[in-house]
Amino acid sequence: MRLLLLTLFILHCSLFTVSAQSFELKKVHDSLYWLNGWKLPYPVYQFQTGDVDGDGKEDAMVGVIKSTRFYPEKGRRLFIFKQVNGKARPLWMGSKLGGILEDFRYNDGMIRALERTTDSLYVVSDYKWEGFGMKFDHFIIKGTDKQTALKTYSR
Repeated sequence: MRLLLLTLFILHCSLFTVSAQSFELKKVHDSLYWLNGWKLPYPVYQFQTGDVDGDGKEDAMVGVIKSTRFYPEKGRRLFIFKQVNGKARPLWMGSKLGGILEDFRYNDGMIRALERTTDSLYVVSDYKWEGFGMKFDHFIIKGTDKQTALKTYSR
């Protein structure tokens, strides 16, 4: 009887178990990737996951190299995806954060960006989600050389 009750309890609990979201980035070749059913026909330089928008669910951050309507020169861009029924769906497909994006990483609910300025100096900035996209939060360091910026960015 106890075994039967235990078995029924385990069966009941398994019906309500929610599996954790996960993203899988598959490379077909240098300029074609798939993220949970979403085609990314661009070179990818960075892939991270974390809860960017603060909804308690994992989001995917994908760095791609592409031109945009407003910035026709190819550059590093940041795309953020949420997951809907196991499929990746765009949350934000940004043309630009602030400066010229060199790299980014997820850092405690924010996106930390290593950016180059138009006068060839570097900044490290934190961006946070606000409504429909990323908003500048604060500089970690600004107006510095690349080596110093990289050390700061890597901390």
